[in-house]
Amino acid sequence: MPTTEQRAPSATRPGLVLLVVSAAVFLAALDLFIVNVAFPELSRSLDASTSALSWVLNGYTITFAALLAPAGRIADRIGRRRVFLAGLVTFSLGSLGCALAWGVGSLVGFRVVQAVGAAMVTATSLALLLHTYPPARRAQAIAIWSAVGGVAAALGPPIGGLLVEASWRWVFLVNLPIGIAALVVGLRVLPESRDEGETRRPDTVGTVLLAAAVGLLAYGLVDAPERGWSDGVVLVALIGALLAGALVVLRAARAPAGTVPVLPLPLFRARAFALGCLSIAVFMAGFAAMLLGNVLWLTGGWGYSSMVAGFALVPGPLLAAITAVPAGRLGARVGCGIVATAGTALFGLGALWWWVQIGPEPQYLTDFLPGQLLAGIGVGLTLTNLSAAASSALPPAALATGTSTFGAARQLGATLGVALLLAVVAGDGATLATAERGWLLVVALSVTASVLALAVGRAHHPDLQNAPTP
Repeated sequence: MPTTEQRAPSATRPGLVLLVVSAAVFLAALDLFIVNVAFPELSRSLDASTSALSWVLNGYTITFAALLAPAGRIADRIGRRRVFLAGLVTFSLGSLGCALAWGVGSLVGFRVVQAVGAAMVTATSLALLLHTYPPARRAQAIAIWSAVGGVAAALGPPIGGLLVEASWRWVFLVNLPIGIAALVVGLRVLPESRDEGETRRPDTVGTVLLAAAVGLLAYGLVDAPERGWSDGVVLVALIGALLAGALVVLRAARAPAGTVPVLPLPLFRARAFALGCLSIAVFMAGFAAMLLGNVLWLTGGWGYSSMVAGFALVPGPLLAAITAVPAGRLGARVGCGIVATAGTALFGLGALWWWVQIGPEPQYLTDFLPGQLLAGIGVGLTLTNLSAAASSALPPAALATGTSTFGAARQLGATLGVALLLAVVAGDGATLATAERGWLLVVALSVTASVLALAVGRAHHPDLQNAPTP
């Protein structure tokens, strides 16, 4: 693939490039997890309901998902280094705005700005790594890049819990020193590259329709418990979501000349890719519902402080990060779909354990921790192998588009999970009855993801050494 560059890859220091890229991706992933534990304090400080605060999460994930593919395509045209660094600046400014927010509306608005920067950073990070590292070392670099999300998930709750003790605003201010340091080093070490053969532009209309479809669906689900499922506003939102979703598919099938459709429909003809994207969306819905539901239960039902709840949630994500690499090796031997099926099943067993075992009195070691361990191992087995299964079905020329689409499916699934949880618990996860409904929702989503992962079959990891340099 022809490229033009300001600095040859051989003149760069790959270790520093990996450090900069990992730091930026860490920030983007951290903000998916760190905010959950701040929900109780945000509710008190801003005098807002849980359903209103859900848009602090959903505004981020919807924007992130909708802009991943367009950001990557723009970077292919104007330069990946340029878009990556601009994304760091945008994310840092959005973080500062969140810290200075004066209400729920302003906080959601600045979270959208954060998500724009996060999409720019995430969409370009893998291409920058592949451009810098020689083929023989790409697998190791990508393994580290992939593990960053797991580390962010493990550190998000305790970091958030500690910072909230001072003020919820520190949850966002913590991004600034890391973002500024990554920007300063990135200006010096990141090589520029672009795809000279790419002359198309992203489909703006399709992107807006996708964001509208997911946003309307989330709005309808979140507001339904309060307004009623037969309320006119709820019905309009849900019907609008269906219509917008149909228009997304129609627009992708008939994209105007010179544009790149928001959905790469030809890629979904590959069975492993289509099932991998669908399975990860359902699984991430369960994961997001589990994470927020457990925060609401620990802080409301058991009365934990935000800090204690943050540390109580560490074992699961930490175990997921530890098991991710061995899980990838296991998937390479026996098949990604098979290992992902086991992972989704273990995740569901963790939620089932909570449903059966947890009572109104705090019993962390016997009632909560075992479910955390089961769920954590399940996450580690699932994420790496569903990603590899989807990638295994992609031709080399479609690797960037396919991975962006898979990433978007993850974010859209997380949005759906938050909305479904709030619909099931009616905005209150602090009573045992509502918490149990949330855990049953997670079980149902896990079973669905297991069936889809099993259908993926024995797809194996792609050969990264033969992937072309972007």
